[in-house]
Amino acid sequence: MVIKQFKFKGKLTEELKNMSIKDFAQLTPSHERRSLMRGFTPIQKKLLEKIRKSLKKGIRKPVKTHCRDCIIIPEMIGATIAVHNGKEFVPVIITEEMIGHRLGELTMTRKKVQHSAPGIGATKSSSAISVK
Repeated sequence: MVIKQFKFKGKLTEELKNMSIKDFAQLTPSHERRSLMRGFTPIQKKLLEKIRKSLKKGIRKPVKTHCRDCIIIPEMIGATIAVHNGKEFVPVIITEEMIGHRLGELTMTRKKVQHSAPGIGATKSSSAISVK
């Protein structure tokens, strides 16, 4: 039985981890490539340092961040990042399939609307409901 290994644009995970950011940027789509070539913002640099520190020490506690526009790079694989969705921090475990995406894509900011019963006067049938 052959175990299928993950490849990103024909490169294995170990090859991606050994690449520089500039080389990795050449494999990503144009929007992410332009963002990576421009360089990381100070907030993104701080987040990367926290992730490197937690992976080096083997800490399983999630790293909290509001930085939803940070692109997931190969060295983040295995880290747990708590991304803010506007109300709370949602923990996300970074896997190989998430490489090249942004953190904000992984946490939804809107919930599905769940209505209870129709309000008074909402429909003709609701007039039959007794109002107390």
